[in-house]
Amino acid sequence: MAIPTERKAPLRRLRLPVLLVGTAALLIIARGLDALVSGVPVLRFSIGLGAAIGAIFAYTWLSRQVENRVEVTELAAAGRWSGLGRGALLGAGAFLATMLLAALCTDIDVTSGSFGACLGVAGSMASVAVTEELLFRGVVHRILEERTGSIVAIAVSSLIFGLIHLLNPGATLWGSLTIAVEGGALLAIAYTVTRSLWLPIGLHFAWNFTESGVFGTAVSGADVEPGLLRTVLSGPDLLTGATFGPEASLFALLCCLVPAVWLLRDAKLVARRPRAAR
Repeated sequence: MAIPTERKAPLRRLRLPVLLVGTAALLIIARGLDALVSGVPVLRFSIGLGAAIGAIFAYTWLSRQVENRVEVTELAAAGRWSGLGRGALLGAGAFLATMLLAALCTDIDVTSGSFGACLGVAGSMASVAVTEELLFRGVVHRILEERTGSIVAIAVSSLIFGLIHLLNPGATLWGSLTIAVEGGALLAIAYTVTRSLWLPIGLHFAWNFTESGVFGTAVSGADVEPGLLRTVLSGPDLLTGATFGPEASLFALLCCLVPAVWLLRDAKLVARRPRAAR
């Protein structure tokens, strides 16, 4: 039984780069598949959902091979549906509160969209939520936390999560920083509270889907596409989020920081591990 362990030891020492490359590849593949079928809502939904499920299986297999783990606890079946459900309620509720505040303080124009477009966005956002959570919380945050402790892991993984959104077409530095604070921190804390990816996946999906699939506004600077509705906000950029979308508004910051602080009360923060004596 010692031979397999020895064979896997080198991979474990390189687990961070190997897992980063592997999960980043899953994200790129999911984005590519979504772009190929973007004009066909039923295909977009089916392929997006399939990509999300496939990414979970691929991450589980890769984690077991690279880290020599018997059980991938962050994707444990126990608590899966409750985690996804609670995350979905939190994500949808936070964005609805954001839009309510925006409607009260800016000019809002809402017209009808289409159910087909909404269905396609649901599949797309499922794959986005799963692959991004596997990468940023499952790999970056989890491994950083083991090495540096919870506080540093939350800060660093949140900042990376925000800055990576600068790659989106209509992205701005302000928008990326707000994503780091409101989205990255909230999702990192959601993982820290549960040590499970199900809560942040549900939260991430519901926020994005409500933003794009329901209201039809821009998501993180990406091109606007219709959802169930088409919503246009007019007013100061700090209140509307401008081209980045409502999540770059002060309202989104408020509506995400409140649940982040609330969740943080129950988080079991891990201290930095002392270095082994040489």
